[in-house]
Amino acid sequence: MSPRNVVVLGYGMAGARLAEEIRHRDPLAERVALTVVGAEPHHAYNRVLLSSVVGGTLRPEAAALHDRDWAARHHVDLRLGVAATAIDRAVRQVTLSDGGTVGYDALVLATGSTPWLPPVEGLVTDSGPAEGVVAFRTLDDCARILDAARVGAPVAVLGGGLLGLEAARGLAGRGNLVTVVHPMGHVMERQLDASAGRALARTLAGMGIDFRLGTAAARYVPGDGLKLADGGHVQADLVVVSAGVRPETALAEDAGLAVDRGVLVDDALRTTDGRIHAIGDCARHPGTVSGLVQPAWEQAGILADLLTGADTAARYRGTPVVTRLKARGVDLTALGDTQTDVADESAEVLAFDDPARGRYAKLVLRDDRVTGAILLGVPDAAATIAQLFDHGVPAPGDRLALLLGRALPSGAPAAASPADLPASAVVCRCNSVTKGALVDAWRGGACSAAELATATRASTGCGSCSGAVRGIADWLASTA
Repeated sequence: MSPRNVVVLGYGMAGARLAEEIRHRDPLAERVALTVVGAEPHHAYNRVLLSSVVGGTLRPEAAALHDRDWAARHHVDLRLGVAATAIDRAVRQVTLSDGGTVGYDALVLATGSTPWLPPVEGLVTDSGPAEGVVAFRTLDDCARILDAARVGAPVAVLGGGLLGLEAARGLAGRGNLVTVVHPMGHVMERQLDASAGRALARTLAGMGIDFRLGTAAARYVPGDGLKLADGGHVQADLVVVSAGVRPETALAEDAGLAVDRGVLVDDALRTTDGRIHAIGDCARHPGTVSGLVQPAWEQAGILADLLTGADTAARYRGTPVVTRLKARGVDLTALGDTQTDVADESAEVLAFDDPARGRYAKLVLRDDRVTGAILLGVPDAAATIAQLFDHGVPAPGDRLALLLGRALPSGAPAAASPADLPASAVVCRCNSVTKGALVDAWRGGACSAAELATATRASTGCGSCSGAVRGIADWLASTA
């Protein structure tokens, strides 16, 4: 029986991970003939690490997920610099921007998302962003930012969300005078409450970043900067836009698939056409928050099971939300329900604010389980609480010790000992590296924390998991 023709539209983090997962299950292409179409000219790279590229702490090539020979070694028909322009569902064929076509038995949309440019006068021209304006989304955007942002030059960042703050920290670390303009009253309002947002802004202000909160940009003047809605002015030689993204759904809409703030998918990641699936930022599943890497990679594993027949009962039920700010000198983790107030009697809520030391911690529990947390400047607590959240383990009775990183979960050795962590436990969220992957790399000859990092990329992102990787390396050495 000939293999099924599976076509993946998109070679970003979701599409690349799906290709890897399919070939892990079908290494010789006996069940799946795989074609991957990528609109960018680059091989797949880790978008999570782009702020490190902007900050100069990571070379662009170090963000690559695949080398140039990866596709050939893994029997993948990879087409770079080519975009899909139309889907013909009746004949099961995709038309490409180079004039070619590719047929499919199963089609996967992994088209990601595109940056949103706010309606600011002068910010956008008919041909795209105005001179001196760069959206922060791709590897090429990083190159444009670095070319334009001379050391010491004033830079405005439009957007105080996760990516905007990461870009701002990277540019400030290079010596630029950075001002963040954000229309909300505090930064990262999707992940943080107001107290945490203020604490984070204070921490970043101590690193040389200015903030204009509660106001929007009204007009951009090249060579001058931004006129603000409140009458203020921000001088800027460069404006970096990180004001949010929109799922890339045009192909799906044109093909008649159901779309509502993303391509609608079920638990088998199927669209309204059973032969077409969608994963990552372009997909909308009721149990997923868009814009994060972990859901996309979990979806890739589930879909690979289904497409290869490795597990036809596999279903995606959603991903618990854990967000980490990848900014040098800042240790911030936000997970689950972060907006519940201490006055809410339906939950147990504890909060600790230490502005002099740049620390803020908030813990939300229901039925003795962690359902939400914000942890700034308390990395030990973040590591333990994230494990409690991931595995649904009861929290220890001494809540204050837990909040300050001084307690281990009673009855939960998983948070205390690498030996008791399940193989599926995610150690490095930047690169989605599990304990099992680290153990496999050790058995393959990576016999130190540094070698594990090289083999798996664990700890090469924001670095917050470095201690956990060292702990697993020490444990593996002790059992050798």
